[in-house]
Amino acid sequence: MSAHAAAPVVSPMLLRLAEERATGALLRDHGTLYLVDGRVVHAESPAAPGLEVLLTAGGRLPRANWQEAVDRAGARREVGRFLVDSGRITGGELEICHLAALFDAAYFALAPSGGPARFRYGVGHWMGPVRPVPAADVQRETLRRRELLETVWPYPAVDSAPVTPRTPAPGQTVTARQRALLARADGRRTPAQLARDLGRPAFHTLLDIRRLAAAGLVATPREPAPTAPPTVPGWVADIAADPDIALLRRLRDALEAHL
Repeated sequence: MSAHAAAPVVSPMLLRLAEERATGALLRDHGTLYLVDGRVVHAESPAAPGLEVLLTAGGRLPRANWQEAVDRAGARREVGRFLVDSGRITGGELEICHLAALFDAAYFALAPSGGPARFRYGVGHWMGPVRPVPAADVQRETLRRRELLETVWPYPAVDSAPVTPRTPAPGQTVTARQRALLARADGRRTPAQLARDLGRPAFHTLLDIRRLAAAGLVATPREPAPTAPPTVPGWVADIAADPDIALLRRLRDALEAHL
């Protein structure tokens, strides 16, 4: 028996597809990962802003130029190449933003879920490969991010609840990034919505919000109360609902009434 515990696995299916050098789309409850020859080339999740927002929200790339690239090169799955070849953005800038968007979306796409994962062989993404990432690296980074959030403030309810700022104590200070986030927090917008508004990766927004919650500058919602256990085992309720059993009980009661 090994002295070291085995490293946790985020998605056994993802690692198996990597070993097969598969190409296609891995569909999960919270997002999709696109693979080429077993490597992750793109990731999407409703919880993450995506590459378009990261490039356009800060003004690095005009939205019209992004739309032009999608319209002209999307069908060929060469949007990334078009942006670089047309001089809209440098290759280095695209790689940095693409990796940020990929790891951001992958974190949410690989979140624990109850539904089955599905893989569609041969499906590609219109962005086209930019910088493929080994599946093992995606898994490792996802685990690192989970552990980081848990270390900062172990209350995951903060991640999906509307962000409600609280009055700072005298002398409390925040970073410029946190100040911009607090300025938009209104008790209605969630971390995902704030990330899109700010044009930032969703995970980095979660990290800032957990740090603010740990400092008492953002409200931490109460965790839902655990469901009370039933007073009787489930099989008792099933028996009571059986019409034949109920009839026998009524007959028994009637006979006992005449004794």
